Amino acid sequence: MIPLSVLDLVPIREGSDAHDALAQACALARVAEEAGYRRYWVAEHHATPGIAGGATAVVLAAIGHATRMIRIGAGGIMLPNHNPFVIAEQFGTLDALFPGRVDLGLGRAPGAAPILGQALRKDLGRAAEYFPQDVVELRALLTGDIDLPISATPGLGAKVDLWMLGSSLFGAQLAARLGLPYAFASHFAPDHLDAALATYREQFQPSAQLDQPYAVAAMTVICADTDSEAELLASSQDQAFVRLRTGDPGKLPPPLPHYRQSLSLSERGMLERLGAARAVGSPQTVRDKIARFVERTRADEIIVSGATFDPLARQASLRLTMEAVGGTALAA
Repeated sequence: MIPLSVLDLVPIREGSDAHDALAQACALARVAEEAGYRRYWVAEHHATPGIAGGATAVVLAAIGHATRMIRIGAGGIMLPNHNPFVIAEQFGTLDALFPGRVDLGLGRAPGAAPILGQALRKDLGRAAEYFPQDVVELRALLTGDIDLPISATPGLGAKVDLWMLGSSLFGAQLAARLGLPYAFASHFAPDHLDAALATYREQFQPSAQLDQPYAVAAMTVICADTDSEAELLASSQDQAFVRLRTGDPGKLPPPLPHYRQSLSLSERGMLERLGAARAVGSPQTVRDKIARFVERTRADEIIVSGATFDPLARQASLRLTMEAVGGTALAA
């Protein structure tokens, strides 16, 4: 069985607030741990009214305390928003709290609109140019593989697994050059998935952390008893995605029957292009779609994303998905 993990954006639902969103994230992480998921990642997003995961390290501390064994991590930290020393301290602290459980995925995008740079007092475009150097510096702050004039405490010597994230060839090339595991954001940017995975595998150079390529691909996965029920649940995320891409982001809305049929051709096209990395349906449907995706990509692990308006439906989806995939030998 291919390992499954969870990506959570910590959605804030209409009629709810960040307090509830964070409580539901902790509850979902407990379900993921009980069901047998390998890791639970939270993504950094900012200035988005429907996402409560901006202070990613703080959220991970809460999830770590709510669970016992599952790996927890950032999927990811958008490093241009920060300086490497602060991130080394934050994730060194998480490792001190939850030894041997912490992943640190690094991304180059800002995770918000351009105005974020003003709020952070940073030139994010220029900061992104230094991303490769910052990754190397951050790794050195954690591992000591380069002699630096300052040490992070906590941080130096922390057993944090570094990951490279990406939605293009850039991240694949950098992950390969640095010998890091690689996670591709195919759940919202599937176009370059195959080329990125091929580039990563072809150019991979072993490192102290990893001796051979390890690739994770993200999928939108929502599982329910029937295909129609799952599609209805998925309409909440569909609405949120279209609103985001059309400049009107908001909180996660309730399901809307026949939502896709109500869209314009261009809006429907936004959603249809995500179909290559989408498994929404009954357990049989989800199992078949994940199996085909794994066969095509040869991914070593699948990380499942997908919010539902009813938090209990997301919990049920995780359980059903694991049961469905566990019933078939999916070759990585």
